[in-house]
Amino acid sequence: MMTVCLLGASGSIGTQSLDVMLKNQQDFKLLAFSVGRQTRKIARIIRLFPSVKVITIKDKKHLAYYRKRYPHVTFYSGDEGLIKLIEASGAKMVVNALVGFVGLKPTIVALQNNKIVCLSNKESLVVGGEIINNLLEQGCGKLIPIDSEHVAIAKCLAVDSAQVEQVLITASGGAFRNLTRQQLANVTPEQALQHPNWKMGKKITIDSATMVNKAFEIIEAHYLFGLKSEEISPIINLDSYVHSLVRYNDGTYRMEVGRPDMRTPIKYALYQGLTPYQTVVVSDLSDMKKHLLLPFDKVRFPIVDVAYRIIKEKGTLGAVFNAANEVAVAAFLNNQIPFLKIETLINRCLDEHRNILNPTYEILKDVDASIRAKVHKLVFEEVNQ
Repeated sequence: MMTVCLLGASGSIGTQSLDVMLKNQQDFKLLAFSVGRQTRKIARIIRLFPSVKVITIKDKKHLAYYRKRYPHVTFYSGDEGLIKLIEASGAKMVVNALVGFVGLKPTIVALQNNKIVCLSNKESLVVGGEIINNLLEQGCGKLIPIDSEHVAIAKCLAVDSAQVEQVLITASGGAFRNLTRQQLANVTPEQALQHPNWKMGKKITIDSATMVNKAFEIIEAHYLFGLKSEEISPIINLDSYVHSLVRYNDGTYRMEVGRPDMRTPIKYALYQGLTPYQTVVVSDLSDMKKHLLLPFDKVRFPIVDVAYRIIKEKGTLGAVFNAANEVAVAAFLNNQIPFLKIETLINRCLDEHRNILNPTYEILKDVDASIRAKVHKLVFEEVNQ
């Protein structure tokens, strides 16, 4: 039986991970989880998983209450509590479903402790991909992606990894895929949160609308599969049934096709790729009439070019990209800036940043903090101009 520590149990991926484990209790034993500020979810999770012995919450001020209410459970708080959760639980597997930069250090620590890491936290690789790959090359732990796109690529490459010419990462186009750049000027957060295919958390739904999400996935694919930037391209699949494709030198394509349900890639990750699956091979994309595939328009979605810049230059640029985006997305959701300002702030921060090569975690943390402060200041100026 696999013992599990779940980071981010209250979010979309965390909740669905609990669903998968609940349906497969003979194979998984949940020992620890974190819920951030969503502490109202603790009671239900403990009831469903009585094996839990360690929990981390966000606010230290609530520790006394929960320690008294659940005396058989050890409670920690804050970002450091996430690290203590991993170490104290003794779980063999860590599912990182956290959102944002906060997920990077837990991924590093989990690998350093030789854990199996099922990774949903995109920022771990976008910001710290070099550090994580160095740990993996040293034989520290194991990393398995949870993203549907990367799981699909992993499945295709597991079947046939010879003579690969290109990996194509599918994108739905997000909530505004039918709008022109000009029409994006006055869109609202409420409109941006209406994803046509997936039910996700607020930040990743906005990232899907801006296509930052796809830029992140391109960077992740580079680190996960050792691909060069020219070997990774986005492609539009309107119904999100094609989760990604591999094109071979003979012109054929292999892909995974299935309805958009994150429980499928989560189950793949939890079982470390040992679940049954099928891939589809076609000789021409025009054969995919039921699940139409369309060229990706980089003029319409220019932010994806940032991914290729980061793959080429590396260093601290990933930290800049992520920090600027996190603050800008929050500002948009709070109606402080217009939608297109997210891109503007990201590009300004990248262009004005002096890149630091081979950064340590501490350097990445400092860059993250400085960029956040910078974008907060720029947002304040925008609001008060």
